Amino acid sequence: MRWLKQGEANSPLNARRRWSLMTIGKTPTRAQFLTVAIAVFVALLLSWWLATRNGAIPAIFLPGLDRVWWRMVTLAAEGTLWSDVESSLYRIVIAFAISSVMAIAVGVLAGCYGLFKAMVEPLVDFVRYMPVVAFVPLTILWVGTDDFQKFLVIWIGTFFQQVLMMIDAVKRVPMDFIGLGRTLGMPDRKILYRIVLPAAFPAIWDALRISLGWAWTWLVLAELVASTSGLGYRIVVSQRYFQTDTIIGYILLLGLLGLLTDQLMRAAERILFRYNRRRS
Repeated sequence: MRWLKQGEANSPLNARRRWSLMTIGKTPTRAQFLTVAIAVFVALLLSWWLATRNGAIPAIFLPGLDRVWWRMVTLAAEGTLWSDVESSLYRIVIAFAISSVMAIAVGVLAGCYGLFKAMVEPLVDFVRYMPVVAFVPLTILWVGTDDFQKFLVIWIGTFFQQVLMMIDAVKRVPMDFIGLGRTLGMPDRKILYRIVLPAAFPAIWDALRISLGWAWTWLVLAELVASTSGLGYRIVVSQRYFQTDTIIGYILLLGLLGLLTDQLMRAAERILFRYNRRRS
């Protein structure tokens, strides 16, 4: 029997499964992950180049990769690109920080205490289904078109979603941890700071990383409607003059900025929460 099990373990089928990424539960190595990820981007860029190199698709609809690249280089040399990136980064950093701090405070309280849960969760469930787009003209009426309006749009689009994610992160803390704190005679305040928050913060960080993508979306929306600078503003101006190369270039730049911020938060998670030994 032992010989049979050993033979099954060494069978060609099992050997292929150990190396195949199409096996349930198989986690790719870092080299495999990077290889596949880079191959996907290369395939997309190659498809773009092939679709536009012979003029099969008019440039007004989809300009060539080289044209987009040189347009972005020109805007960078003029300083326009850096000015737009600076304006957008300033807005998203301030607004997202305010939204996240408020959401963590409210979400942790609602996740720990029944009174706050009854006060917060129904209201948040109600508001989060309201379309953010509908609030944009109202925010212009309320506060004008300066940066505070952009902050408000991003806050509306992220805060209510974040609160529910924070509540869920706190609720996932095992009750055994809290019971252990009570057994040791710890008051609620110490249980909150020494047990609940350290256990919940890895999930809270994940929620922040996910909601940052929403923040980029709402930032561009705010800049598309009422702004005089930023990435979204430049897209609107380019639309008026049929500058498709600029529009596509800025869209790709937004994707790159989002990818960079996401990877930075992943790297920070590995440093900040080394005690959280979960499968990535």
